[in-house]
Amino acid sequence: MATRTVRLDPEAERTLRQILEATGLPISEALKRGLRALETEVREDRSQTPYAVYSTLDFGKGGYAKAPSTDVKRGVKQAIRRKLRK
Repeated sequence: MATRTVRLDPEAERTLRQILEATGLPISEALKRGLRALETEVREDRSQTPYAVYSTLDFGKGGYAKAPSTDVKRGVKQAIRRKLRK
């Protein structure tokens, strides 16, 4: 078992004190539970694939593109024709 020295800022110290008062746990047990909770959160967050994150984003109805990126030449030609007609 390792011994660690940790410096807490006033806000973290206040939070730790509130946790200890509410639960009656010793400091070491409160910190262990916090580490386990963070470990679970990290594990769950890592399980999300990039596509899962992307699929939750809402980009709304398309952008301002005049043609798909696979057909750039046609889109450029149309844009130039429209501009020259004005």
